[in-house]
Amino acid sequence: LQATLKKLGKPYADAIHHLSYGMVDLPSGKMKSREGTVVDADELVKEVEEAAEAATLEKGKTEGLSDEELAQLYHTLGLGALKYYLLKVDPKKRMLFNPAESVRLEGDTGPFIQYSYARISKIRRDAEASSVAAGADFSQLGSLNPAEADLIQQLAGYAGVVAEAARALSPAVVAQYAYEVAKTYNRFYTEVPILKETDAVKKAFRVALSAKTADTIKTSLGLLGIDVPERM
Repeated sequence: LQATLKKLGKPYADAIHHLSYGMVDLPSGKMKSREGTVVDADELVKEVEEAAEAATLEKGKTEGLSDEELAQLYHTLGLGALKYYLLKVDPKKRMLFNPAESVRLEGDTGPFIQYSYARISKIRRDAEASSVAAGADFSQLGSLNPAEADLIQQLAGYAGVVAEAARALSPAVVAQYAYEVAKTYNRFYTEVPILKETDAVKKAFRVALSAKTADTIKTSLGLLGIDVPERM
C-alpha cells in the first residue's frame, strides 16, 4: 500500500503505519473458529447486526422508528460493536470476539457509548423545543456539582488522549477514553437534574455540558471509524 501511494505521488505515503492485529477467535455457532475455520467478514457483520437487533428489541429502544430507520440503527450498532470490540484491546493480543457481549447496551461496548450519544441528542432536541437559553450567563452559575466537575475534567483530557494515541500508535487509547466519557456522563445524568432543573442558569449549563459531551463522543468514535445514531 505504501509503495502504491508513493507511485501515486501522495505526500503522506512515508508517514503511514500498518497496525497489524493478532488472531480473533469466534466462540460459537456458525462463527465457531476453534478448528481453524476462516470466517467470511460479511457473515460476521450479519451476525453482529442480528445480535444488535435482538439486544435493542430486548431493551425496548425502538419506539417511533420506521423499519428503514431500524435497519440503519441495527447496522450502525452492529458495525460499532464489532469495530469497538476489536479496537479497545491491544492489537498484538489474541482475542475472543463474542457477538452477543459486544452489542450489550451497558458496560464497555460500542453500543453503550452510542446509546449515551443518542440519549444526549434527545436532551438537545427537547432543550431546543422548550427554548432553553443557549446564551445564558454562566458567571452566575455558582459552585459546580461534583458530577459536573468530574465530567468537565474528563472532557478536558481529549487533546492529550489523541496525542497519546498517536504517539503510541494505539486506537485503544481513544476507545478507552470514549468509554470513560460515556460512563462519566451517565453518572452525571443520574445524579443531577438536567431539563427538570428549576434554576434556568444551571439548566442551560447542564444542557451545554451535555452537548459538549455528545460532540466529544462523536469525534472520539469518529476517529475509530464508528458512527453514532441520533435516535435509539
